[in-house]
Amino acid sequence: MSILAVGTVAFDSVETSGGEVRNGIGGSATYFSAAASFYGPVALIAVVGQDFPVSSLEFLKDRNVDLSGLEVKDGKTFSWSGKYEENMNNRHTIETNLNVLLDFQPKLKEEHCKLDHLFLANLDPDIQNSVLDQSTGSGIVGSDTMDFWIEGNRESLLLMLKQIDLLIINDSEARQLVEEVNLVRAAKKILNLGPQTVVIKKGEHGASLFTADTYFSVPAYPVVDVIDPTGAGDSFAGGFIGYLSECNQKSVEAMKKAMIHGSIMASFNVEDFSTRRLELLTREEISKRHDKFLAMITP
Repeated sequence: MSILAVGTVAFDSVETSGGEVRNGIGGSATYFSAAASFYGPVALIAVVGQDFPVSSLEFLKDRNVDLSGLEVKDGKTFSWSGKYEENMNNRHTIETNLNVLLDFQPKLKEEHCKLDHLFLANLDPDIQNSVLDQSTGSGIVGSDTMDFWIEGNRESLLLMLKQIDLLIINDSEARQLVEEVNLVRAAKKILNLGPQTVVIKKGEHGASLFTADTYFSVPAYPVVDVIDPTGAGDSFAGGFIGYLSECNQKSVEAMKKAMIHGSIMASFNVEDFSTRRLELLTREEISKRHDKFLAMITP
């Protein structure tokens, strides 16, 4: 089955204890598509400025990612810069420049509207709602968001949540969204906002899946040298949705297995800056790490 990914393609400038990169290739749709592409065809919808080297996404084309929905507009590409503390869990945003993203109004092609699964990667909820109005797929509709939108466009975000099946969100954003410190209570409150399933990412502490009557948790795959956590959550989502697309199921049991694939893809992503590790990744490496992960969590 196929996946439509709507999000950002961006320039990221990142500083961590492992070094730094300036104007690296990033963006929520980029990381998501790079991870999901190992499981099946993906179509990417995003916008960049004339300053963006589209050739840098050639590796996605080689993996059957349809880039026909990537708009190139006059102006500068969306960019973000940040710095991570020594523990790699705490991140400080230095600068966010929306640029061409400010007036991005995606118009889906007919073939994109009908793709099976839809993932609304981190993006303005107004844009996410616009895409929901156009999409006619019958598979999973998932989304991500961030503190910037929770604080700045809450009303539109709440409207979006009423229309989706799955929300993938990190722990601090979950707490912020429903003003609840306890993550179990926070998840229950988010479920009441619309999604049937909530996945809360907890960085090095793994991730947890919640439905009305199910709780399931997986650890993070142990990575010795974490270089750059940027895009880990998007890579997790790509592995998660990608697996559901590959197995053509959306049951709770399938989602439990998808949690493992999400964790594996995130673990590869953090091993280098930008998309470098995902560009070189092979399906054989994913399979080997999957086996190791199962051995790690199975008594």
